[in-house]
Amino acid sequence: MTISGNPPGAGPSSSSPPPGSAPPSAADIRKWQQYLADERAVASVYRRLARRRSGEEQEILLALAEAEGRHAAHWEQLLGAHVEPPRRASLRTRGLAFLARHFGSVFVLALAQRAEARSPYASDKDATTAMAADERIHGEVVRGLAARGRNRLSGTFRAAVFGANDGLVSNLALILGIGASGASQEAVLVAGLAGLLAGALSMGAGEYVSVRSQRELLEASAPDPLARSAVPDLDVDANELTLVYRARGMDPESSAARAADVIAGIHQWEASHDPADDVDEHEAIGTGLRAALSSFCFFASGAVIPVLPYLFGVTGLAAQIEAALLVGIALLLTGAVVGLLSGGPPLRRALRQLAIGYGAAAVTYGLGLLFGT
Repeated sequence: MTISGNPPGAGPSSSSPPPGSAPPSAADIRKWQQYLADERAVASVYRRLARRRSGEEQEILLALAEAEGRHAAHWEQLLGAHVEPPRRASLRTRGLAFLARHFGSVFVLALAQRAEARSPYASDKDATTAMAADERIHGEVVRGLAARGRNRLSGTFRAAVFGANDGLVSNLALILGIGASGASQEAVLVAGLAGLLAGALSMGAGEYVSVRSQRELLEASAPDPLARSAVPDLDVDANELTLVYRARGMDPESSAARAADVIAGIHQWEASHDPADDVDEHEAIGTGLRAALSSFCFFASGAVIPVLPYLFGVTGLAAQIEAALLVGIALLLTGAVVGLLSGGPPLRRALRQLAIGYGAAAVTYGLGLLFGT
């Protein structure tokens, strides 16, 4: 893809400075060079992601890269002879490029969504209104691409995040509460290990039952695919299909129109329909076994963290402080990951996780002091 200004024979772009205008300032040149570096880097990210995709998703990503190339051409033209030497992309954009090179997952798309949303073009007089509009639309395009990945992993991801945080908070609270009550070092360690094992098994079993029950409820409410085979034989004058749509909440007139459309097009649908095109409408829920395994493993990985100081022989208040610090770091990391994948501010999500976890642990620690006294 070429991103170097006007094609041969084309007239000057609307972004060209008017004749006789003052030369750009050093600050303008630095700003334009930074914009150019970031646009080139983001275009490269989209092309790299496209190489890991196929079909429609690949076409969309390549179109986004081409649009970023047009934006880069705008800054090249404004810079003129000042295009060289090139600047490095911003640290945030370089981080996005690094993740795209090594992962290329929904995580990168979530970061790209946030990057598009932070575009400064809407308030920059040197950017065109079309460029500002492009960036806003790009954010929605990337949101749509990321949503596909989020739907594929949301059930397992929910179980993993819930399991890890529950393991971190519950076992920290358990250890701090028992330690504050004056129990021996051995009793605290045994309680922490017992809490890890019991909690992981309970979480895995509970998650399996929860997800299976949710899928069964939704499947019971889904339309029966065998009912479609009866549609061609319905009496057109006394159409029972209208009752189906009325039962789903449509008014009588809309139900009748919808039923007529279905009957008129049912044969055409049957001729063109490929069963392989059907997808699981409940994919976002995940499977019971996958959710159970994720919940078990992540609960155990979270619950072992507050036990680590005791396993390595640290005792007393020092062990409690180390456990709290380790859990705090883990809570910040999990909160930041949730924020990034959900498209929200990672720092705010991280601090929220930390406040909730420390709040629960503080209450239990206080109860331990009370009971110990």
